[in-house]
Amino acid sequence: MQLLRTLCQIAAPAGNEAPLTEFLLNYIDQNQASWRVQPQVVTGKEFQDCIILIFGQPRTAIFAHLDSIGFTVRYGRQLVRIGGPDLQTGYRLVGRDSQGDIECTLLIEEETGELGYEFTRDIDRGTELTFKCDFRETESSVQSCYLDNRLGVWNALRVAETLENGIIAFSCWEEHGGGSVAYLAKYIHEHYGVRQALISDITWVTEGVHPGQGVAISLRDSLIPRRAYVERIRRVAEQSGVPFQLEVEGSGGSDAKELQHGAQPWDWCFVGAPEDNVHSPDEIVDKRDIDSMVALYQVLMREL
Repeated sequence: MQLLRTLCQIAAPAGNEAPLTEFLLNYIDQNQASWRVQPQVVTGKEFQDCIILIFGQPRTAIFAHLDSIGFTVRYGRQLVRIGGPDLQTGYRLVGRDSQGDIECTLLIEEETGELGYEFTRDIDRGTELTFKCDFRETESSVQSCYLDNRLGVWNALRVAETLENGIIAFSCWEEHGGGSVAYLAKYIHEHYGVRQALISDITWVTEGVHPGQGVAISLRDSLIPRRAYVERIRRVAEQSGVPFQLEVEGSGGSDAKELQHGAQPWDWCFVGAPEDNVHSPDEIVDKRDIDSMVALYQVLMREL
């Protein structure tokens, strides 16, 4: 879990994913020699802060978003949300501006609901603030801010260790409207002919999806994937013996939104471990669900 702890500690809110991108490029460079297949690393200005890894003769792509939710400093000690963070007065926020490191407290105005911060000085406007990381590991669970989606990134890196044929795409901006998957999907489709995807992201614990019962295969959220593709995934999962549960929701979304709305005929399915305390500093995931997520991705990338 040390790698996951490190990923959760790197501040990379939507729009400022560069610190995490740099870490990943260094990690890939230092570790890929021990992977079964050394991938082609596609990155650069034309991909902004995204990374694409090409393994062998790919048939399926994994999409995992790098960014997190957070806050932007406005004027007069006001804050603006990045994505949809959980809001409670007293949450500890961290960042850095021209005057140095920041550790402040989230404030919510009771009458107006306006967001602000308590700190010893005014923070530079435009500064990004993220939840202070308190990574907690027990025998049965991990708990931290930003398991969504650092755990999805961690899962992709674990799958990369044994992946022979496939693509891993690390995307940006997912928590705040998206924008990168459209050009990643276009590039992947045009250069490799791949048009089926798995979304390595983290879903919710609900009345029908429970911690410890396996990775969730989503039959739908606010969007509906093509049923034939989802049923293929379901059959592979059943034959694998890996614990999983089925999710049906009417809201929520992921990088799949841009695949669904894009010009290329992509099939997609969200496959991810469920977490509780969503978008808070205390997101928590059962380790059994983490294990089943990695195991099922390994099988799916072989069989699809």
